[in-house]
Amino acid sequence: QVQLVESGGGLVQAGGLLRLSCAASGRSFNTDAMGWFRQAPGKEREFVAAITWSDEVTFYGNSVKGRFTISRDDAKDTVYLHMKELEQGDTAVYYCTTGPDMEVRLQPSDPRQYRHWGQGTPVTVSS
Repeated sequence: QVQLVESGGGLVQAGGLLRLSCAASGRSFNTDAMGWFRQAPGKEREFVAAITWSDEVTFYGNSVKGRFTISRDDAKDTVYLHMKELEQGDTAVYYCTTGPDMEVRLQPSDPRQYRHWGQGTPVTVSS
């Protein structure tokens, strides 16, 4: 059974940093694109970042560009989200996801391009 397990979320002060991790199991994801979405209370799920498979092209949502960095370690079937200069607006549950590389490339911000999702890890940014 495919599983994505996120970790690294928590409480951080504005301006601080966090690193989220997502470990995949059940099968290898090293030919898939991987990504992160987030959902704040009362809001729709929002695209955060994605990284393709072979050439590791990255995509970012406008609200996180320049502050967040996505990376992957295929030997560990793990994707990371490095977050800095955190703002209260970054408070949300962060979800890891994977999808077919070619489909994600076409529309990385569309959640319908992805197939598997983790349970999410909460991030709270305080003032």
